[in-house]
Amino acid sequence: QVQLIESGGGLVQAGGSLRLSCNASGRTFSMYPMGWFRQAPGKEREIVAAISTRGGTTYQSDSVKGRFTISRDNAKSTVYLQMNSLKPEDTAVYYCAAAARTSYSSNYFPLQRYEYGSWGQGTQVTVSS
Repeated sequence: QVQLIESGGGLVQAGGSLRLSCNASGRTFSMYPMGWFRQAPGKEREIVAAISTRGGTTYQSDSVKGRFTISRDNAKSTVYLQMNSLKPEDTAVYYCAAAARTSYSSNYFPLQRYEYGSWGQGTQVTVSS
Protein backbone atom coordinates (compact mmCIF):
# COMPACT_ATOMS: atom_id res chain seq x y z
CA GLN A 1 0.00 0.00 0.00
CA VAL A 2 0.94 3.62 -0.39
CA GLN A 3 0.29 6.56 1.90
CA LEU A 4 -1.50 9.45 0.20
CA ILE A 5 -1.79 13.09 1.20
CA GLU A 6 -4.00 15.52 -0.74
CA SER A 7 -3.70 19.29 -0.87
CA GLY A 8 -5.06 22.19 -2.87
CA GLY A 9 -8.73 22.28 -1.94
CA GLY A 10 -10.54 25.43 -0.92
CA LEU A 11 -13.32 27.89 -1.68
CA VAL A 12 -13.67 29.25 -5.20
CA GLN A 13 -16.33 31.09 -7.17
CA ALA A 14 -18.18 29.43 -10.00
CA GLY A 15 -16.10 29.57 -13.16
CA GLY A 16 -12.85 29.50 -11.23
CA SER A 17 -10.07 26.94 -11.10
CA LEU A 18 -8.27 24.83 -8.54
CA ARG A 19 -5.48 22.27 -8.77
CA LEU A 20 -5.46 19.37 -6.36
CA SER A 21 -2.25 17.51 -5.60
CA CYS A 22 -1.77 14.10 -4.07
CA ASN A 23 1.66 13.09 -2.85
CA ALA A 24 2.41 9.42 -2.29
CA SER A 25 4.99 7.75 -0.12
CA GLY A 26 6.81 4.63 -1.17
CA ARG A 27 9.14 3.79 -4.04
CA THR A 28 6.58 1.95 -6.17
CA PHE A 29 4.22 4.85 -6.91
CA SER A 30 4.90 4.54 -10.62
CA MET A 31 3.44 1.02 -10.65
CA TYR A 32 0.00 2.07 -9.35
CA PRO A 33 -2.83 3.36 -11.47
CA MET A 34 -4.34 6.33 -9.66
CA GLY A 35 -7.75 7.89 -9.36
CA TRP A 36 -9.60 10.89 -8.00
CA PHE A 37 -13.00 10.42 -6.39
CA ARG A 38 -15.43 12.85 -4.80
CA GLN A 39 -18.25 12.64 -2.31
CA ALA A 40 -20.89 15.29 -1.84
CA PRO A 41 -23.10 15.37 1.27
CA GLY A 42 -25.73 12.67 1.13
CA LYS A 43 -24.31 11.13 -2.03
CA GLU A 44 -22.21 8.11 -2.90
CA ARG A 45 -18.51 8.47 -3.53
CA GLU A 46 -17.99 8.63 -7.28
CA ILE A 47 -14.99 8.43 -9.55
CA VAL A 48 -14.00 11.67 -11.23
CA ALA A 49 -10.84 10.74 -13.09
CA ALA A 50 -8.27 7.98 -13.40
CA ILE A 51 -4.82 7.60 -14.92
CA SER A 52 -2.62 4.72 -15.97
CA THR A 53 0.82 4.09 -14.48
CA ARG A 54 2.75 6.09 -17.07
CA GLY A 55 0.08 8.70 -17.55
CA GLY A 56 -0.55 7.89 -21.18
CA THR A 57 -4.16 6.86 -20.71
CA THR A 58 -6.72 8.81 -18.71
CA TYR A 59 -10.41 8.78 -17.91
CA GLN A 60 -12.73 11.59 -16.91
CA SER A 61 -16.36 11.10 -15.92
CA ASP A 62 -19.01 12.65 -18.11
CA SER A 63 -19.79 15.25 -15.47
CA VAL A 64 -16.26 16.72 -15.59
CA LYS A 65 -15.10 15.88 -19.11
CA GLY A 66 -13.63 18.91 -20.81
CA ARG A 67 -13.20 20.75 -17.49
CA PHE A 68 -11.00 18.50 -15.31
CA THR A 69 -7.63 17.01 -16.24
CA ILE A 70 -5.73 14.31 -14.36
CA SER A 71 -1.98 14.02 -14.66
CA ARG A 72 0.92 12.51 -12.77
CA ASP A 73 4.62 13.07 -12.20
CA ASN A 74 6.18 9.76 -11.22
CA ALA A 75 9.51 11.40 -10.39
CA LYS A 76 7.68 13.40 -7.71
CA SER A 77 5.30 10.60 -6.70
CA THR A 78 2.43 13.01 -7.25
CA VAL A 79 -0.87 12.93 -9.08
CA TYR A 80 -2.78 16.10 -9.94
CA LEU A 81 -6.34 17.09 -10.73
CA GLN A 82 -6.64 20.38 -12.58
CA MET A 83 -10.20 21.66 -12.24
CA ASN A 84 -11.39 24.47 -14.50
CA SER A 85 -14.78 26.09 -15.06
CA LEU A 86 -15.91 24.92 -11.66
CA LYS A 87 -19.61 24.68 -10.90
CA PRO A 88 -21.48 24.66 -7.58
CA GLU A 89 -22.33 21.01 -8.20
CA ASP A 90 -18.60 20.21 -8.06
CA THR A 91 -18.70 20.96 -4.34
CA ALA A 92 -17.54 17.83 -2.50
CA VAL A 93 -14.72 16.22 -0.58
CA TYR A 94 -12.17 15.02 -3.11
CA TYR A 95 -10.15 11.87 -2.46
CA CYS A 96 -7.02 10.58 -4.09
CA ALA A 97 -6.75 6.81 -4.40
CA ALA A 98 -4.22 4.22 -5.50
CA ALA A 99 -5.28 1.00 -7.19
CA ALA A 100 -5.35 -2.06 -4.95
CA ARG A 101 -2.77 -3.79 -7.12
CA THR A 102 0.18 -2.69 -9.17
CA SER A 103 0.07 -2.94 -12.91
CA TYR A 104 2.60 -3.48 -15.69
CA SER A 105 0.12 -2.33 -18.29
CA SER A 106 0.50 1.18 -19.61
CA ASN A 107 -3.18 1.39 -20.52
CA TYR A 108 -4.97 0.10 -17.43
CA PHE A 109 -6.80 1.91 -14.68
CA PRO A 110 -9.68 0.69 -12.53
CA LEU A 111 -12.97 2.56 -12.37
CA GLN A 112 -14.73 0.91 -9.43
CA ARG A 113 -14.28 2.09 -5.87
CA TYR A 114 -13.57 -1.44 -4.57
CA GLU A 115 -10.61 -1.71 -6.95
CA TYR A 116 -8.74 0.97 -5.05
CA GLY A 117 -6.82 -0.03 -1.94
CA SER A 118 -5.25 3.14 -0.56
CA TRP A 119 -7.01 6.44 0.08
CA GLY A 120 -6.03 9.91 1.14
CA GLN A 121 -7.79 11.80 3.90
CA GLY A 122 -9.73 13.99 1.47
CA THR A 123 -9.71 17.69 0.71
CA GLN A 124 -12.78 19.93 0.65
CA VAL A 125 -13.67 21.81 -2.52
CA THR A 126 -16.45 24.37 -2.25
CA VAL A 127 -17.73 26.25 -5.28
CA SER A 128 -19.93 29.27 -4.59
CA SER A 129 -22.50 30.54 -7.07
